[in-house]
Amino acid sequence: MQKFVDIVRVDAKKRDVVERIKDFDEIYEVFAPIKSSEQSVRCIQCGDPYCHDGCPLHNLIPQWLSATASKDLELAFMLSNEFSPFPEVMGRVCPHDRLCEGACTLNDGYGAITIGSIETFINEEGFKKGLKPKFAEEKSNKKVAIVGAGPAGLSCATFLLRYGINVEVFDKQLRAGGLLTYGIPGFKLDKNIVARRVKLLEEAGCVFHQNVEVGKDVTFEELLENFDSVFIGVGATKGKKASIANEDAQNVYLAMDFLTNIQKNIFGEKTAKIIDVKDKNVVVVGGGDTAMDCVRTSLREKAKSVKCLYRRDASNMPGSKKEYINAKEEGVEFEFYVAPKNLITNDKSEVVGIEMVKTKLSIGENDGKQKIEEVVGSNFNIEADVVIFALGFDTQEYSFLASNGIETDKWGQILVDENYETTKTGVYAGGDCQRGADLVVTAVRDGRDAARAIIKKLLK
Repeated sequence: MQKFVDIVRVDAKKRDVVERIKDFDEIYEVFAPIKSSEQSVRCIQCGDPYCHDGCPLHNLIPQWLSATASKDLELAFMLSNEFSPFPEVMGRVCPHDRLCEGACTLNDGYGAITIGSIETFINEEGFKKGLKPKFAEEKSNKKVAIVGAGPAGLSCATFLLRYGINVEVFDKQLRAGGLLTYGIPGFKLDKNIVARRVKLLEEAGCVFHQNVEVGKDVTFEELLENFDSVFIGVGATKGKKASIANEDAQNVYLAMDFLTNIQKNIFGEKTAKIIDVKDKNVVVVGGGDTAMDCVRTSLREKAKSVKCLYRRDASNMPGSKKEYINAKEEGVEFEFYVAPKNLITNDKSEVVGIEMVKTKLSIGENDGKQKIEEVVGSNFNIEADVVIFALGFDTQEYSFLASNGIETDKWGQILVDENYETTKTGVYAGGDCQRGADLVVTAVRDGRDAARAIIKKLLK
């Protein structure tokens, strides 16, 4: 270990940009065993590992790096699966530069350990060698219903099954995975990776009820009657618009509607409407990872041009830096310090452009925080055949919450205590529906920690 002076940081190799924009296959190659061991050897094995603290799951990162450096794949696999329900997914989708790698001691001067790529390698190589995560062989007589098969729901199911609690998942989509399946594009996360974890859960005894919407196809009251506990992990999927004129024009979409529609088309699933951006000028408003997913998806759908408009600059974008770099490499045009003012339409109510205004950052006199100001008289127009808003997400309204005494705050987020239990005894919630739109990894942590609370209560 501690070979960081002799061995430089190496990122996972990317597919050639000309080739990768032709399909939705993953762009990063998985490390070879030698490369993974070599990069792991760079770790200095901190006594107080900042990477561990920087990871919302508090993964045993130094430990599985040491095992990988020693070529002990079985130990590395076991350790990486200890606190994470699907580390090969998190190795692909986490913004490591903001979390574990951003906190790495070597990040300042030598280059952080490539934690995400090594995490992916450990599990892909482990699966290749026939390794599997362990679940309880004996089942208890307790059973839990999970509403939503997204990151929080799948995480909760994983940890409940490890303790032998019976789990049934109710989800309105045809396939399990939620955001992992329908929201994150395949060039970041191959859908077979998600399906493999779902299959492992099924083998462990989890029962999935897909295409079943709670409150419509099955009542919430039935779940309360037939299960010992219920976990709600329905996410926050209601997109936000910019509150400007003509937002309801044709060919104006919310980010998640766009991404889900494209992915369903790839699956061959039925959709209410086919969204076609081929040979069109696409404009995406927003600067986070979802915006990057939209612009990069539009390129692969053969858009004529793709522009991303953001009210601050690149250094202030809330998403992962590598996603911005990937988008630039692939041909996305970025325009910074601009904000939308109005959508321009023709006599058929079709969007034909977007009026923008230039912005600047100023420092607040009282709080010292950066504030956005519009530059008076700087309005200009950008041609657009399709406009996609990627401005964040709100929670959906579910009538079964209030009718069952499950309280929400002023933003519609489910109220929980320190154990993730709602105001309804025996009902728990986690992920974006409880904390507001956030990262996949925080939803995963909520699902895990809620499962621990449920286990403690049911098996006491």
